[in-house]
Amino acid sequence: MKLVIAIIRPESLDNVKQSLFDAEIHKMTVHTVKGCGQQKGYTESYRGAIRTVNLLPKVRIEIAVNDEFVQPTIDAVIRAARSGNIGDGKIFVLPIERCIRIRTGEEGGAAIG
Repeated sequence: MKLVIAIIRPESLDNVKQSLFDAEIHKMTVHTVKGCGQQKGYTESYRGAIRTVNLLPKVRIEIAVNDEFVQPTIDAVIRAARSGNIGDGKIFVLPIERCIRIRTGEEGGAAIG
C-alpha cells in the first residue's frame, strides 16, 4: 500500500481528476495549499507598493492505492498535469504502514480498494 501525493497547479485539477477516473482510480482527497519551489513567486505593484508573492496557490491530491495501482496513478497525474513549464508540480510516493476502514473494520489492501 502506498500514499501518492501530487502537488499540482490549480488549473490542472479537473484534467487530473478525469485522467485518474479514466485509469479507474476514483478515491482521493484534495486540499488547496500554497507553496513555492523553482517558480519562486512573482512581484506585483499594489497602490504604488511593490510586493513579493512567493507562496503560490497549488492543489495537493492524496491518493491511497494498493501496490499495483501506484504506477497507473503516477502516469495519470503526469499525463494530465504536465505542461512542460516550471511549476507543473511534484509527485511523492510514501509507504502506508496500516489502513483501516472505519465502517467495516477491514484492514490493509481491502480497506483501500
